[in-house]
Amino acid sequence: MKIVFANSAWVSAAERLILRGGSWQSVRLRVRYGLIFHPTAGPVLVDTGYTREALSGERRGRMLRLYGALLKPELDAAGQVLPVLKHFGLSPDDIGTVIVTHFHADHISGLSLFPRARFIASDAAWTRVKARTPRQNLRHGIFTELFPTDFEARLNGLSSKPRVEARDSALGGADLFGDGSVIAIDLPGHADGQFGLLFAGLSRPLLYAVDVQWLLTALTENRTPGFPATLIAEEAGAIEPTSAMLRRFMGTGGEVMLCHDPAPTSYDFATSNPEAG
Repeated sequence: MKIVFANSAWVSAAERLILRGGSWQSVRLRVRYGLIFHPTAGPVLVDTGYTREALSGERRGRMLRLYGALLKPELDAAGQVLPVLKHFGLSPDDIGTVIVTHFHADHISGLSLFPRARFIASDAAWTRVKARTPRQNLRHGIFTELFPTDFEARLNGLSSKPRVEARDSALGGADLFGDGSVIAIDLPGHADGQFGLLFAGLSRPLLYAVDVQWLLTALTENRTPGFPATLIAEEAGAIEPTSAMLRRFMGTGGEVMLCHDPAPTSYDFATSNPEAG
């Protein structure tokens, strides 16, 4: 099974806002999404990263426009989801599944580009999205105009997946494809319903931990940022227990990858060998 991650955009932030004890120097953060070539499910997307739909799409509401103006994401043209798919000889219609790790704009921006895909996501979190008012969803960082109108009809909820435990770690979660190759691991703290993906069958197990932290240094050196970064967390008190779990995983030889850490990894599109995997 081949796994590739691409960078959809860059977002700049002062280091001290994302790393306790950091400087005021600006850090350019990646906005990753993934592409899995699964032996039976075919090509599977992991989120979509930022796309033009979030930054210039006609459906954007006033608050989404403000959000884009404040963060000022710089789209990476070569790393956008459609050019990356084209590089691998794929079109949007070839994507049968999009795994949605959580519902923030930089993860769901391009869902409308995939009209034939089923969405694997937290159905419990989706139920809460539906129960809230638009203003309440905004307080949770969710812009509902980015969801396809038929999102619920195409939702394949985590609650329907069997629970398993990875053989070589203490981590357990939802077996997304019924073969133990991709396991959804609950990662509370940053966003409602956030989960990461454990690829346990690799020679070195990989856990894509999404937005548990913005920087790997914050995780490995236990430098979780405090106020005001915690203001945007869904459950600030859960960030450190979740981070501690990831440190234990790394202590057993596992590798952790984050969505926004700027350092390139062996799985990133620019550094991956397209023939590997």
